[in-house]
Amino acid sequence: MFVRTKGFETKSPATLFECDMEGNDFDVNTRNKTKKTPKRAAGRTICQCFMLTYKDYFQHSSLHGVQYLGEETRPKKDRIFWLFAFLLSICCCATLILSAYNKWNETPVIVSFAERSTPVWNIPFPAVTICSETKRVLQSQSNNTFANLYSQYTAERHNSHVFQPPNVTSKELEEFRTMLHVCNTHSIQQDMPLIPGDNLDYPKVLERMLPPFDRYFFYCRWLSRFNECDKYFRPTLTEEGICYTFNGLRPTDIYRKGTYQYHQSAENVSKSKWSLDKGYDASCDVETYPARVLSAGARSGIFMTLQSFEQEVDYACRGPVQGFKVLLHAPDDVPQVSKQFVRIPMGREVLIAVKPNMITMSEGIAEYDPQRRQCFLGHERPLRFFKVYSESNCELECLANFTLAKCGCVKFSMPRSLDMPVCSENKIHCYHMAERELLVREFHRVRKLNAKGASSDGRPMETACNCMPACTSLVYNAETSQANFDLHEMLAAEGDTDFLRDYPGSQMSRLSIYFKQNQFITSKRSELYGVTDFLANCGGIFGLFMGFSILSLVEVVYYFTLRFGVNLKQMYKVDSKATAECKI
Repeated sequence: MFVRTKGFETKSPATLFECDMEGNDFDVNTRNKTKKTPKRAAGRTICQCFMLTYKDYFQHSSLHGVQYLGEETRPKKDRIFWLFAFLLSICCCATLILSAYNKWNETPVIVSFAERSTPVWNIPFPAVTICSETKRVLQSQSNNTFANLYSQYTAERHNSHVFQPPNVTSKELEEFRTMLHVCNTHSIQQDMPLIPGDNLDYPKVLERMLPPFDRYFFYCRWLSRFNECDKYFRPTLTEEGICYTFNGLRPTDIYRKGTYQYHQSAENVSKSKWSLDKGYDASCDVETYPARVLSAGARSGIFMTLQSFEQEVDYACRGPVQGFKVLLHAPDDVPQVSKQFVRIPMGREVLIAVKPNMITMSEGIAEYDPQRRQCFLGHERPLRFFKVYSESNCELECLANFTLAKCGCVKFSMPRSLDMPVCSENKIHCYHMAERELLVREFHRVRKLNAKGASSDGRPMETACNCMPACTSLVYNAETSQANFDLHEMLAAEGDTDFLRDYPGSQMSRLSIYFKQNQFITSKRSELYGVTDFLANCGGIFGLFMGFSILSLVEVVYYFTLRFGVNLKQMYKVDSKATAECKI
């Protein structure tokens, strides 16, 4: 049926409704036609196609409960109930998955016991650093001992700015200046008087005062062979002065090129075939460098007799406790005797049973960020002075850098480049306080990071050492036992009267160091919550609350991409056909 209006004919209302898909909107009451833009018509078509795809998906989805939302014949109350249940399930999934993500992100690594025990021959025998409390041999019968000079030095604290003691030779003054660095430095105040003189080579002066090796180590046994310890011991520069280290790596294996190395020119040995990460090379024989043993027990360890002399004891320097300090450490660590040691008093026999504590790592955690696994691989934290990264080496280098920034110099025992100045006597109080100040700043920084997650300006503080443990580490724990060792009674029982005449004032101590057990249990850093565990946990949560799987995700993608495109294409064809009919 056609209707004639003002000279042209139009279609019936039913036909007008069909022509509306072209974009022409007709008012049935007024018969006026208003043409819409093609852009608006295309937008309406897309919306209609989306609603069609949406209803189709909800009616045929494999997700639990979603079908009830797409049924048009279902009562409205039922739809609201299932919508509420669906949203509640999504909230529960989001909460549990967030908890699983935090666990995966914050604690991905766990330290547990390894599956197998490790034999002691798989690791090196501990490096043993021995320091005598006697820092110099008595050179003369002069009254200019350290105690006398130190009492004059402290007495001039408020009287003069320069300390120039009378009747003191330049050699004695050099030794006194050197002893100030290795004696009780905490007693040195900031306003102590200056000591005139040129810059000293403190290691060279310490060498001059050092007693001969045979005077310290009277008797030695290693691997059932006697008096061969001098092949393994080497002088080492520490904050306690010059000590002797057994089975430690040479300076050329520890320090980088351009770093000051004590006795570097005397080293003429092959490169070490051991590393903490990889262990010994497969080509290494029983006797290798660093040395190792094949079993536990005192017979497979090192045994030595240490000697000191009553007339050389200087209580003003080292205090009331005399004897020796012994430090057990990994061969690639620089010894820091003042931090932890075992005391070997005079006239005592000390047995040290060593229990290794080694932590290894699995290959999987190497892919994690160091901050997540809370440890460094060797190549991730290169040090300026050291070839080998360890927590103690890193802390020592950080202290050296901080001391240089604060005092303009470093202590003679700190790692340094060849052009870095060494602190003189007027800087003793400065570098002594710098160590405490660094610890205080690190404490406040860590506390601030724990409270806020970052510093106030969003960047880490400049004094942060960032010395996390190495992912592979080796520590030697010690169990000690002591007994009296009476030299005089032993000599009297043996009828030896010549020994004390040859070594007047001799006092001896005996030391034995050995592994306690043939095998030990190592610890291992491994993945606590890997990517596979995280995905499995998420899949279990989704499956429990919603019946969701990977195919459900594929289904969503299919409906709103491929299916949506097909529906949209068909609707455009219908629009074009309807438009053509309307124009006829």
